Amino acid sequence: MAPRPQVIPHRRASSDSSADEQTLCEQTSDDEGYDGRPSGELSEGDHDILESEDERERLLTQKDGISGMFGKGLSGVKIGKRDKVEMKERRKGGNDESSALMYEMEEGIGGASSTSLRSSRSSQSDEQRLHAVRSQRKARRNGLWRRLCIYISIIVLFVVLLSASYRLSTPKDSAAVVNMISNGTSLFAPTTILISLDGFRADFLYRNITPTLNQFIQEGISPKYMRPSFPSVTFPNHYTMATGMYPEAHGVVGNSFWDPTLEKEFFYTDPERSLQSHWWGGEPIWVTAEKQNVRTAVHMWPGSEAHILDQDIAYVDKYNGSELLHIKVNRIMDLLDVPGPKDIGVNADTPRPQLIAAYVPNVDGDGHQYGPNSTEIRQTIANADAMLGDILKGLHKRNLTNIVNVVVVSDHGMATTDVTRLIQLEDLIDPAELSHIDGWPLYGLRPKNISDLDRLYSQLKAKSNDNPNIEVYLRDEDMPEHYHFSKNERIAPLWIVPKTGWAIVTKNEFDVEEGKRRGDVYHPRGLHGYDHEHPLMRAIFIARGPAFPHMPGSLMEPFQNIELYNIVCDSIGLEPAPNNGTLRLPLKPVGHHNDPAGSNETPEDPVPQNSLPPTSASSSPSLATMSVGLDSLSSIAASASGLEDTSPSIDDTILRPTPPNVVSEVPPAQTSGKGKSLWEWLTHKVDEVEDWVEGLVHEHVSGQDKDSDASEGS
Repeated sequence: MAPRPQVIPHRRASSDSSADEQTLCEQTSDDEGYDGRPSGELSEGDHDILESEDERERLLTQKDGISGMFGKGLSGVKIGKRDKVEMKERRKGGNDESSALMYEMEEGIGGASSTSLRSSRSSQSDEQRLHAVRSQRKARRNGLWRRLCIYISIIVLFVVLLSASYRLSTPKDSAAVVNMISNGTSLFAPTTILISLDGFRADFLYRNITPTLNQFIQEGISPKYMRPSFPSVTFPNHYTMATGMYPEAHGVVGNSFWDPTLEKEFFYTDPERSLQSHWWGGEPIWVTAEKQNVRTAVHMWPGSEAHILDQDIAYVDKYNGSELLHIKVNRIMDLLDVPGPKDIGVNADTPRPQLIAAYVPNVDGDGHQYGPNSTEIRQTIANADAMLGDILKGLHKRNLTNIVNVVVVSDHGMATTDVTRLIQLEDLIDPAELSHIDGWPLYGLRPKNISDLDRLYSQLKAKSNDNPNIEVYLRDEDMPEHYHFSKNERIAPLWIVPKTGWAIVTKNEFDVEEGKRRGDVYHPRGLHGYDHEHPLMRAIFIARGPAFPHMPGSLMEPFQNIELYNIVCDSIGLEPAPNNGTLRLPLKPVGHHNDPAGSNETPEDPVPQNSLPPTSASSSPSLATMSVGLDSLSSIAASASGLEDTSPSIDDTILRPTPPNVVSEVPPAQTSGKGKSLWEWLTHKVDEVEDWVEGLVHEHVSGQDKDSDASEGS
């Protein structure tokens, strides 16, 4: 410890010494914490400095208190307390500075100099403290933005989790989740693929060219056939399947028809005359689904482009008759691959559909062009079968075989046509008396003068008595009840309905007499539109999937296609709109397709003519090109003369492929060579039956056939 300085009494006792000098002369020990100034005393300069610092601290504390509301602790009060502690420390430091100044004065530094130095050091200290405060505020601001970003991220995440929890907790959504099934990578709500094979006749399944469809029958449930609705043409039946309503109820009563109220014509191949919503009544299944928040994809289904009931559909593919089958398969698979409602990456603008309805026109197109018994149609049928196989493979690859329902249907069958089964409209009625002709191959007639209706009906009825191959009906009087084809003004008042396999043509379409004389082949080679209950008009229905939990290969009773709408609605949990159907899921099996009693029925095509008996089974290449009518006639003549019948049978004509450039059915006037000589020989050898043969020809063979037979026999 340093030695104590000696006390000089005369300085301490001098009364002329100033207070400061007296203070400087007073000493105390280091242990007493002497700070160079009596307790509680400060100079005026120190007071000014402290007041200035207090004022600055108050201002800084107020500003920091505002920004500190978002800082640590979320309160400006706590920051103020910390600042006060710092202020006290600075004040203590200020006292130390005063002590140093007193020591300098004791060493001989003047009072004015010490005041200037003190002010200079005080200013420098203030600048340093201000710089430190500014740096601290800047650091606080940077920290504030970082904390704000973190808080906002936490809030957003919390809202997302809360929304998801709410969705899962609502009863409606909970039920939907319960009904969803996982394929291992995604959850699938009830989903159905509906495929229509236009023109696929029910007995096409019995030709050993449809392995996929036949296996599909063994895996699902189906009747032997499904009945179309009358008239058995494409647009009315596809819209009936879509609505569950008879054509008379939904208003699309044909592929072409006249609306007397609108005074407009509907024509199915012209979008300008068919794709307006006012033509399409009822509620199709794609509208029903979308109204109930079930997303739908419709691929080329007739009527889907008409924007019916102003309802938007998730996916609508426009008709393209030349689209390749594998493109359709890819389209269906792509729709199934869209993220589902519970998947990451789901997009409300491109949802996964629960209903996919696809239309396939190939079988119908080739059936018209080549005929339902042609070599070409066999390949087309096989191609359609392979397309279905690719769809089923795609489902298997995605582990969706037991998750997605698949329903395969057709709209109608088809019958073979021939020039010998044509009826000239002009031979039945004068077209000049008609204002409109609807439909085809059946004809709906609208007289120019409604007062002529009864007369024209009586005229046609009399001619139908002489020609058993047509039926004549008045819409409001004797239209068959099972047609369900009378309760709509779009249905013409007078109808000529040909028997299955026959067709009515106008002369500008096909001159029957001239065609027979030249040996022309009538096109189309296949037709439909006849009585919907005829075996050749039968369609198909086959279903498989979780909505059809039946024993594989289950057989059910045949039903009409008005039932399809309810079945598909039930398969994806929709509430059907009012319709004519009554059948609901689950379907009721009545047996198994492999039961011995369940034989497959193959109807005759061409349909045997009413007045001609069936031919024998023998055949001869020399007469292979003769028509069915001539086959029957020569068979009768041969039986009467005791000679062997050398004409081909109907079955031989059907089963034996015909080269593309060979006419399969030629009228009698076009035969020559051995065939012609044989006919002359036969007619001379059977004089005893000549009158009978001529009477038969006059009654059942057209005029050209009759003239030809007479010339051959002369």
